[in-house]
Amino acid sequence: MMPRTFNFQRRKKMGSPDPQPRFGQSVKGLLSEKVGSCSGDVMALTRQVLKGSRSQEFLGQAARNMVLQEDAILHSEDSLRKMSILTTHLQYQQEAIHKNVEHSRNLQGQLQHLLK
Repeated sequence: MMPRTFNFQRRKKMGSPDPQPRFGQSVKGLLSEKVGSCSGDVMALTRQVLKGSRSQEFLGQAARNMVLQEDAILHSEDSLRKMSILTTHLQYQQEAIHKNVEHSRNLQGQLQHLLK
């Protein structure tokens, strides 16, 4: 029969964990775990901040584009109003020309009747 210490040493050699790890080793492991977790959180936070700053740039560009579009819309609205006024004036002129043509036909008819 083998002594108990031999079994304990044999387990250590086979790579099985020590049933009661030393205090320093567990603290180092926990500290290493926490450092890894914190560094992962810092990287995630950095990515989020960079993404946020890019979002701000995109929002600023979108706002500038919107202002440009608003100016173009206002200019187009002004042009349409002016074209509407011109169309109305052209219609009045067309009606006046049409009346003058009718009046000149009447005068031509009267003139021809007088000349006969």
